[in-house]
Amino acid sequence: MDCVREQARSVPRTQTALGGTVRGGRPVVTLTIVALCVGSWLLQLATGGDWTQRLAFAPFIGETEPYRFLTAAFLHSTGVFHILFNMYALWITGPFLEQMLGRVRFVALYVLAALGGSVGVLLLADPTTQSWYTAVVGASGAVFGLFGAILLVLRRLGRNATQILVLIGINVAIGFIPGTNIAWQAHLGGLAVGLILGAGYAYAPKARRTLWSVGVTVLVAVALVALTVLKYASVPEIVFF
Repeated sequence: MDCVREQARSVPRTQTALGGTVRGGRPVVTLTIVALCVGSWLLQLATGGDWTQRLAFAPFIGETEPYRFLTAAFLHSTGVFHILFNMYALWITGPFLEQMLGRVRFVALYVLAALGGSVGVLLLADPTTQSWYTAVVGASGAVFGLFGAILLVLRRLGRNATQILVLIGINVAIGFIPGTNIAWQAHLGGLAVGLILGAGYAYAPKARRTLWSVGVTVLVAVALVALTVLKYASVPEIVFF
């Protein structure tokens, strides 16, 4: 058995052009995220809104319950269209990025883009208006992060990225149409995070890929925390009641 293990260690692992480990079988991380979102959506329906109220994000409550910055990305409106669109977008981008970047960087990308979506809502909310108290839900911020990252990955690989550019443009524009009830702020926040991480992961020097990837991931995480702290620090105390 020791000889078998030693031989397995000596066999080089096949890697993608961006350092991800080539794996056969299903995209485990992507499927797990889909399962979490669908399961959470079913709980929203089953609890009559209680599950949503516990986990949705709104700027006024994010400071005291910061977990909502992330949990909101696993919630959706009770209508089926919202979750169908986000899960479809995740499915057409997730497996490719999971393979190209590897599971660890893909998880980091998804989580930070989801957080970036909530931070985008926070930064663009006005404490003196209803936007400060309006709850938002959905994986759209994370999905837009995947859009941004896949754009940079495709360009790095020399592939045509026109379709993804058009997709980003259309979906950003839809968010600004009056009456659509779409949190375009989350789209922009997630997209910004995806572009930064996508650039860092895709263009990292091969010899220092791990160090480079860890560095840009930590930098984005710290920036999101700093922006959040600064925003809450700028809000007059009278707003909190």
